[in-house]
Amino acid sequence: MYPARFEYFAPSTLDEALALLQQHGDEAKPLAGGQSLIPLMKLRFAAPSAVVDLNGIKGLDTLAEEGGALRIAALVRHRMCERSDLLRGRYGVLGAAAPLISDPLVRNLGTVCGSLAHADPQGDWGSAMLAARAELVARGPSGERTIAVDDFFEGPFTTTLQPGEVLTEVRVPDPGPRAGGTYLKLERKVGDFATVGVAAQVALDNGKVGQVGIGLTAVGPSNIRASAAEQVLAGAEPTDGALREAAQQAAAEAHPYDDQRGTAEYKRQVVRVFTERALRTAVQAARGA
Repeated sequence: MYPARFEYFAPSTLDEALALLQQHGDEAKPLAGGQSLIPLMKLRFAAPSAVVDLNGIKGLDTLAEEGGALRIAALVRHRMCERSDLLRGRYGVLGAAAPLISDPLVRNLGTVCGSLAHADPQGDWGSAMLAARAELVARGPSGERTIAVDDFFEGPFTTTLQPGEVLTEVRVPDPGPRAGGTYLKLERKVGDFATVGVAAQVALDNGKVGQVGIGLTAVGPSNIRASAAEQVLAGAEPTDGALREAAQQAAAEAHPYDDQRGTAEYKRQVVRVFTERALRTAVQAARGA
């Protein structure tokens, strides 16, 4: 199908883009990579009267470590993250997630911020950002605000972004020198949505777990933080027993459902196995940092 008619705008500044979005209200959509918006428009699940293309705006493609945080701006593509040396070591949970985003065609155009704003519960970046305890920066008619990732997702394809707001960047705090992480994803084929995904990041302090983040994909109405599982490990020695206990708790916090990809019980077991495996990998990486 072809999309419904719409007006196309290509602003050269962010202020101009925000003014256009405010002018057209709920009928306008920002366009970055377009890998979520364009398919919805072609299927007529979305029919905006105006599309505001952000790609001509300079300064929105920053991927850099500044001020104690990793900055991922609105036009940073998945491919850029996949190839960046910054997303290694202590930011390993992001580096592991990047090459698992959809397929190479999508990764060439799709953006991290666009994926997060789309808020698909099967999206991989949401869980990785939960594990990394990221903050999201939005700009709109009322100015700029910072949103903790835990407060960003409200449900399937729903976020706390307000009408006229644009997600301009993600800020991932430096977890410290003794940190590591990874992302594990079960998919039926390359490019498929996750059947289950688990993101884990661990920072060590004198041999004990100083901070831990665990994010779950495709086992709830949005990406889930396994907070009770995190509490099992916080301040503890990362022994095999502690990792197993945390993994069991993560499985209990998952809320999967039966579908063509598997039963809820099967997915819950995958969460358990992947969480233990991801935590073990994260701890090993932190010890070797």
